[in-house]
Amino acid sequence: MKVVNNIALILTIIGGINWGLIGLFKFDLVAWICGGQDAIFARIIYSLVGLAAIWCISLLFSGRTTEEA
Repeated sequence: MKVVNNIALILTIIGGINWGLIGLFKFDLVAWICGGQDAIFARIIYSLVGLAAIWCISLLFSGRTTEEA
């Protein structure tokens, strides 16, 4: 589970950085790399980041840190 937790945290950080870029500069890095928001690869990345965020919610309420899991 430690590997899954770390992957989820990395994806959540990527999503956070992307949202920061959108908020500050109106620049969507994922869309830029993948060829637009409607590109299938961009939609996959967005979906994975969303699933990772949901997974991190479970980490928040589990009472354990990523090092313990």
